Amino acid sequence: MKNIALVVGSTGITGSNLAEELIAQNWTTYGLARNHRTAVEGLETIKADLLDEEGLAEALKDIFPTHVFFTTWMRKDTEKENIIVNSAMVRNLLNALSPKKSVRHVALVTGLKHYLGPFEAYVKEGILPETPVREEHPRLAYPNFYYAQEDAVYEAAERDHFSWSIHRPHTVIGYAIGNLMNMGITLAVYASICKETGAKFVWPGSEAQWNGLSDVTDAKILAKQLIWASTTEDCKNQAFNVTNGDVFRWKWLWTRIADYFGIEAEGYNGSIRPLEKEMENKQEVWSRIAHQYGLKETHLDRLSSAWHTDLDLGRPLEVMTDMSKSRKYGFTAFESTEDSFFSLFNKLKQEKIIP
Repeated sequence: MKNIALVVGSTGITGSNLAEELIAQNWTTYGLARNHRTAVEGLETIKADLLDEEGLAEALKDIFPTHVFFTTWMRKDTEKENIIVNSAMVRNLLNALSPKKSVRHVALVTGLKHYLGPFEAYVKEGILPETPVREEHPRLAYPNFYYAQEDAVYEAAERDHFSWSIHRPHTVIGYAIGNLMNMGITLAVYASICKETGAKFVWPGSEAQWNGLSDVTDAKILAKQLIWASTTEDCKNQAFNVTNGDVFRWKWLWTRIADYFGIEAEGYNGSIRPLEKEMENKQEVWSRIAHQYGLKETHLDRLSSAWHTDLDLGRPLEVMTDMSKSRKYGFTAFESTEDSFFSLFNKLKQEKIIP
């Protein structure tokens, strides 16, 4: 049977890179999003709101996917609201597809919050997970919308008899504009501002992150794992961590990024210096830079997600991800983290997103 993919959240970092990989592998590929800012070549686009059940059913009436890849989420003010909204999006989608009986596999992308819990849990209560994090670690006793999303998938899988896989990346690095969690582009924009203003490239995070070991996930590696798990019999109904396959220390990579942009790096100095605060009054500076270099995007908030970068880099512990399970089952894709960042920076320059 021909594979027909529905990529939910096809304009995001994960979704757009996944759509490109699926199309390259000759899948019929549909991309669902509320707004299609830029379309991947060969992608059949569907405009729909996952919280509008009637509109969603209408948008999908002629679509019969064999594989669903859920790669999106919505940020709310509290975790309670996150749970309500994000589980509803998964449930509404799978309910709309249920009568078709076409779905054979659903892949859900979550992340390391599965192991780390809400930010306030380890800041206020000192709850720190054992690292490297492994798939068999039990759920934490804290509200977590990732758990609610998983449960929505499990319920639908039991009802409709499809297989599933859960994918837990650590800080996805890749190209996408207007994404909620976009460390790579955020750092590129920050470095570009530092270069134009003569400012130092100041480390915004914690001592533990500066000195400790870490890893990240290239969006192309994540795309390959999503397809691999959804088409490999032994991988059905399992959760998988996914990272590039290497580890690094931020005190090394921070300097490498500064060198790429030709600016001076400043490391941890004894306190956390949030990037969100540093970037909050930089719209006028960015507008001037964008005009001077003829850049495509003049709105800083469409590029920078400093709040998310601060959450990642401000953690009070080093965070590493165990990839043994994927390796055991045969997933061997690898990417150098340095190459992930530099390839992204090169593309951002080519696309006139940064100078």
